[in-house]
Amino acid sequence: MIWHWTGLAVCSLTLLPAALALITRRVPQRLHSRLAPMRPRGWMLLALYMAAPLNAVPRLVGASPGLIMAATAVAGVVAVTGLSVAAVAAHRASRAAA
Repeated sequence: MIWHWTGLAVCSLTLLPAALALITRRVPQRLHSRLAPMRPRGWMLLALYMAAPLNAVPRLVGASPGLIMAATAVAGVVAVTGLSVAAVAAHRASRAAA
């Protein structure tokens, strides 16, 4: 159980602030060109962050195995959706630049 708390804390301290900074475009000016497109990357990080609470919280509250499996499946779908949004946005940005 300590690993669930640790993973949730690490994700909350790293992914959540980075995602919110990218979504609101509050990143240093020198990083704008590297992180373009910023908003889709921020949504991707937020989706990856959401996978952590969806996996950890049901286990921490002692939910039924069926609910834990459903939450894990939803976490996987959210993470894959976030990754696909970022991939499509990066592909469009590279095509637009060329």
